[in-house]
Amino acid sequence: MSDKNPTPKHDEDEQLQAHMQRMADEQFRRQMRQAAILLSQGHGAEAIPLLERCLELRPDDPNVLSNLGSAYILAGRHRHAVPHLERATAIEPQNPSFWANLAAAYLGKLITSTRAKQDRALEAYRRALELDAAYPNAHYNMGLIYIDRKDWDAAHEAFTRALETNPHDEDARRLRARVEELRDRPSESE
Repeated sequence: MSDKNPTPKHDEDEQLQAHMQRMADEQFRRQMRQAAILLSQGHGAEAIPLLERCLELRPDDPNVLSNLGSAYILAGRHRHAVPHLERATAIEPQNPSFWANLAAAYLGKLITSTRAKQDRALEAYRRALELDAAYPNAHYNMGLIYIDRKDWDAAHEAFTRALETNPHDEDARRLRARVEELRDRPSESE
């Protein structure tokens, strides 16, 4: 007879559960890496299935929610991005990138956005800037909304702030100069 006791069934179950958890964690990390590569290359539509599987594994992970929202935005499916980004901001309200992504999702394509969508986007951009006054592109994107609204003073202010944040942003400099021309043009009623 052997001196060893057989492994109790309970220990086998625990080992199996630990092994399954390690496998799920590895699958999650692998898919998040693959999705990050796809997102960095602008391939949002291809990243969506990977991120949806990650969300199944970790439904309350704000980074998964934010990345999935970003993937939907890149794929031009802004409406689908909104609930994921709203959940991410609810879980982690101090993250300015979540708010900036939510702003982009609310806005959709500027050319087809409504006043209500623009208002929601501006509110989310303001929240991102409350958290980080120099958050990249927030002022610039707000300036584009103000141009669409023909609010020249607000657009000028937004592009000025964008240049304070990034003095090398030549597009913001060009748009601010154009806004100055439009703002200073005499109105037709004069």
